Amino acid sequence: MLADLTTLRVGGPAARLLTPTTTDELVAAAFTAWEDGEWLVLGGGSNVLVADDGFDGTVVLVRTTGVASSADADGVTVRVAAGEPWDAFVATTVENGWSGLEALSGIPGTVGAAPVQNIGAYGVELSDVLTAIEFLDAVTGERAWVPAAELALGYRTSTLKHGRRGVVLTVEFRLGTASSDGVPVRYAQLAGSLGVELGALVPPSTVRSEVLRLRGSKGMVLDTDDPDTWSAGSFFTNPLVSPEFAETLPADAPRWPAGDEVKLSAAWLIEHAGVHRGYAVPGSRAGISSKHTLALTNRGGATAAQVAELARYVQVTVLNRFGVALVPEPVVVGDLVD
Repeated sequence: MLADLTTLRVGGPAARLLTPTTTDELVAAAFTAWEDGEWLVLGGGSNVLVADDGFDGTVVLVRTTGVASSADADGVTVRVAAGEPWDAFVATTVENGWSGLEALSGIPGTVGAAPVQNIGAYGVELSDVLTAIEFLDAVTGERAWVPAAELALGYRTSTLKHGRRGVVLTVEFRLGTASSDGVPVRYAQLAGSLGVELGALVPPSTVRSEVLRLRGSKGMVLDTDDPDTWSAGSFFTNPLVSPEFAETLPADAPRWPAGDEVKLSAAWLIEHAGVHRGYAVPGSRAGISSKHTLALTNRGGATAAQVAELARYVQVTVLNRFGVALVPEPVVVGDLVD
């Protein structure tokens, strides 16, 4: 069952499951899957909502490993196999004295999936340090390195998510070597919890520890014994709206400049629309996390249909109250239409 391979713990079976553990095996598995027809690449299963009927195709479960680095006077270039667990890799960077990823601690999933969403947290995005990916193109069958500049990395998006079909084999980063003074803190909440000014220098190990504590307090660090963490993380992206529309919202609605647009807080919108932490549709085993409004959780025994029902309820409630359409972050696999 794919429920066993996803952090939401919902989803039916796959018609076929391949589990490559080396990059060459991953290439071979990809070609096999493409020959089969319907296919899906799965890493940590942290950003998918799989239908209860499952997936009538081939799932490639990426379990490749390996980290290689090359340092010079200005920093270090690191190449990582797509199947490496993300947080374990971040821990490795901190242990080795490499800086740039410490604020992304605690995010579930694998390294290969990180560029798809251009993951980000606490003022840092993957695009800040991503230099290239090794990519197997499903259209041409070619295996090549693709510069990060060609991935159109944006807020929780990339060409890997929209249009570019294939498999990420390896990910390359350019990281710093933290000075004795540490790295700058770029996010106000993190600075406040650390008790420092925004922009202050803090050792990467201290940043990592505090980020893990903050994420844990929000139920955003996976715990097999705590159903309140059985989620896909933030289920909705923070909406981007025009400055004119933002002016129509309540004055206390959080907002941040985002180029020509304004970014809103999806969590604030949900809370102030009346959907509070701990809410659940009556009779459903899916609910809003008791720790964070953006997390839709499986309280044990939830179905994918119940998670989807809850998501639609949140969307309709926010749309009716504020006129803002929330966009789900997880990829939907299979048919979730009632």
